[in-house]
Amino acid sequence: MGPVQSFGVDGLTHDAKGVARLQGKVTFIAGALPGEVVEARVTKSGRRFDEAILTNILQASDYRVTPVCLHFDQCGGCSFQHLAQPQQIEAKVNWLQGQLRNLSLTEPFDILSDSTTQYRRRARIAVQVKNNQLLLGFRSKASKDIVSIDTCIVLTEALQKVFSSLRQVLLGSELANKLGHIELLEDTKGVSVLFRLTSPIKETLEEEWIRWAQGENIALYWQAPKASKASVLAEDMRYYDLDGQRLAYHPQDFIQVNEVMNEKMVTQALEWLKPDNEDVVLDLFCGVGNFSIPLAKRAQQVIGVEVQDSMVEAAALNAQHNNLSNLSFLAADLTKPIAATFVKKKITKVLLDPPRAGAFEFLDTLIKIKPKQILYVSCNASTLARDAEYLVAKGYQVSRVGLMDMFPQTSHVETMMLLQKKK
Repeated sequence: MGPVQSFGVDGLTHDAKGVARLQGKVTFIAGALPGEVVEARVTKSGRRFDEAILTNILQASDYRVTPVCLHFDQCGGCSFQHLAQPQQIEAKVNWLQGQLRNLSLTEPFDILSDSTTQYRRRARIAVQVKNNQLLLGFRSKASKDIVSIDTCIVLTEALQKVFSSLRQVLLGSELANKLGHIELLEDTKGVSVLFRLTSPIKETLEEEWIRWAQGENIALYWQAPKASKASVLAEDMRYYDLDGQRLAYHPQDFIQVNEVMNEKMVTQALEWLKPDNEDVVLDLFCGVGNFSIPLAKRAQQVIGVEVQDSMVEAAALNAQHNNLSNLSFLAADLTKPIAATFVKKKITKVLLDPPRAGAFEFLDTLIKIKPKQILYVSCNASTLARDAEYLVAKGYQVSRVGLMDMFPQTSHVETMMLLQKKK
């Protein structure tokens, strides 16, 4: 490590590190904010930049706030908690503008946001017994070590209550030594806990935890050792309500973790696409129908495409249970080039919500389909920028961009972009 030095901070990275320049070299300082004068110690020196840890704040930013979470300094989750919420949004907007700079956008971004705490309805909790001490929490900022926590300000109130109960009961239970992780979940059906087992347990221990779950009014799921997924009966599937419809899913299927922001996101998608009874909409990476179900209530026909067979089956059942005969689903790997032959009708609009890697491999197929509009929902602005630049080069233009603060207090950015086919 180097000596403590004084830095003037003039920028902020997307992961909430202050950007300082000393003698022409950039230094990234975790925890520092723009406008501050700080003391920091360089921990890693490279040819192009250094990384440093904050040791003292000589002149604080007007926008620095005291983190509400007791574990902010150790936990790797909420890296923006020391920055006031309006400036969190501003920092995300600035970063997103930088990612999309090659698109030469002129209109300001639409902003979707909501509560900054108690919004997370799903969480994976790490478990470890070390030196006869129970560690229950999340990974640390700088390593894979577990930060054992007492509270989490972003968990919903119901999940926080379950977490506190789990901590107390696990302290004296041999189950703690048998767990890889715990998954907490809250939806319209209620609260559930899933135990990921690393080794088999006795029937008496399982019955003990079943009684605990019943006493807490919690649904309990078990993922067996070496199993890829928990075995769940049809009547024990989870569900959540959206747009007046009910969507069922396996407790380990993907759903958006911020319920209120998911509702706002779907509403905005419908407002931007404006599907009507003349539209045939293709919903790519559709999951269990988060967009497909609301789209099908308004469009002539909707075709959902998803790679996981189990989620395709769940989505098809959701269409059936919601009496949507104009909605169909099929399984296909959209991360690989595929022909457009599965499309039987003229597609007028496309919605896609790909994973972080984006949808570049499918773009040529998408262009051949020739939709009038493409609504792209992204959790990774860099792959969105790459894909959007390609679509623009092939005859589309960006008509609208929105930033969605799906994960307040964190550096994560979700983006919605509407592209229109040029006439």
